[in-house]
Formats: sequence, structure tokens, C-alpha cells
Amino acid sequence: MASIEPIGSLDDFPSIRRGRLTTVQANLGYVCNQTCFHCHVNAGPNRKEVMQRDTVDEILGFLDRAGIRTLDLTGGAPELNPHFRDLVRAARALGVEVLDRCNLTVLSQPGQEDLAEFLAMQQVGVVASLPCYIEDNVNAQRGDGVFHDSIRGLHQLNALGYGKPGTGLELSLVYNPQGPQLPPPQVELQAAYQEHLGRQYGIAFTRLLTIANMPINRFAKTLARRGEYDGYLRTLRLAHQDTNLEHVMCRSLISVDWQGYLYDCDFNQMLHIPLAATGRPRTHLRDLDPDALDNGAVAVADHCYGCTAGQGSSCGGALA
Repeated sequence: MASIEPIGSLDDFPSIRRGRLTTVQANLGYVCNQTCFHCHVNAGPNRKEVMQRDTVDEILGFLDRAGIRTLDLTGGAPELNPHFRDLVRAARALGVEVLDRCNLTVLSQPGQEDLAEFLAMQQVGVVASLPCYIEDNVNAQRGDGVFHDSIRGLHQLNALGYGKPGTGLELSLVYNPQGPQLPPPQVELQAAYQEHLGRQYGIAFTRLLTIANMPINRFAKTLARRGEYDGYLRTLRLAHQDTNLEHVMCRSLISVDWQGYLYDCDFNQMLHIPLAATGRPRTHLRDLDPDALDNGAVAVADHCYGCTAGQGSSCGGALA
């Protein structure tokens, strides 16, 4: 079996310096109603890590004092955190834009029947996982029945105005490849999604985001088991584009884990690589001076090529 250790040194990837902090991405816990083979979080129904109320309050305090414009909520399934709705309401009351990284099937989970209505009422931007518009491909990657439940969730969101012009309710879909390949061009794939989903299911959405699979946790283990791990890292390295370094998300974002500790991005969080700019082994949100991040270093390693390969990739889709 191939190793899943980095095949180069930490100095192999180009250095990156931070710009101004604009976004807090908060991982509300690793609990999820799905178990996807490409998941870099290793999320699933049996995970126990859940952000507690005191950490939620610390996030709200930081958003206020730092003047943060965007709160990006992720997981697992962030909506399964018992404090999710209180956090959303309070952040919106501060005038902060809120994004919910939604797996769509959570909308039909017991106790979440009014979730879509809540998101619309709070004007939350939905970033929804739909790794393909073909049913068999989605079910192979995310589990049997997931495509059907995802389409049902999209119909719920569309009925509330999501993805429709003039409503202000943005619905982004997220594509990621089936295996160790780079995503195709985002603009061309978006047109294919719009044509197929519109014709077959009457679904509208705002934009498509293409995201490369990261060789971390469950996906890394899958690649190693197939003997494809080292080859995928080489694919990412060979496709690296220096121009993408200017636009990677870690220049304007910090990632907060379920306990309140900080990282340069969600991928570094999963690898336990701490926030670099403070120079501490661990930095908690309560101790962070946001001004100290300006022009600070970003912690990089081999997986960072996943964000700079080809057209680039980030939580906001292609960079080029």
C-alpha cells in the first residue's frame, strides 16, 4: 500500500503571506448524516465532536470586534449543531453575511423539516454539495439515495426563492471529481449543470463551484489503498500555477475548529497544522488580535497544491 505521508518537504510549496482578514470559517463539528468517500474531515454519524455554546459566543464576539464581513459555516453537517440557528441569528443581527455549507440531504432529516425556511428567512447563502448531475455518480460517491434526497432539497430551496434572480437568496452548487483528477473548467461545467438540472428537474441555481479533492483523511486513505496517492500528489504539483497564489482563501480567511482553535484553512485543521502567523503551537480565537494576522505567514505543506493546481481551487471554487 502506498504511503499517505507527504512526499516532499514542508519547504516544497511556495511561501504565502496573509492579506486582510475578511472571513471566519467555523467548523461546528464533525457530526454528519452522510459518510462520503472523498471527505477530508472524516465526518459521519458516529463522530462526537460538536462545538459548544461558549465557543459559539466567542465566535460572535470576534466577529463584532474584528469587523468580519463573512461567516462561513461548515462541518460535518453544520446544521446538526444544536447552536447552529442561534449562531446564524446573532451573526445576521451583526450585519455579517452567513454561508451555510449544506449537504442538501440534511434538509429532510428528522427535526430539520423547517430548516430551508429558516435559512431563507435569515438570508443565508447556501453552498450545496452536488458532486455531479448524474444520479449514479452521486450515489457512488456519497451513498445510496443521496441524489434523490439532494434533488428534493434543491426543490425546497428553489420554492423559497433560492437560485432565482432578484430574491437575494444565493444557491451555489459544489462539484468535486469522482477520483484523483483535477476538476474540469468551471464555466463550461456550470453550463452543463444548468442545462441538465433545468431540463430534467426544473432546478435553478446561482453558480457552480469546482473544488479539487484534497488528499487528506478518508480520501487520502482511499487513494493509498488503490495505490494512487503519490500519483495524485504529483498530478497536483505538475499542474501548479503561481498566479493562483494571489487568490487562495488562506490569505483572507481563518479556520476555527469545534473547540475554538485556529488554523490557516480547513484543510490544515484536519492535518492539525496550527495557524502560522502568531508563531504559537496553538492559538485560540479568544486570544487572537486580528491585526496581528496582517502580512503574517501561512502554514503550507504538500496538500496546498490542491488549491493552486490548474484553474485553482478553494472553498469559493476556481481561482482563475
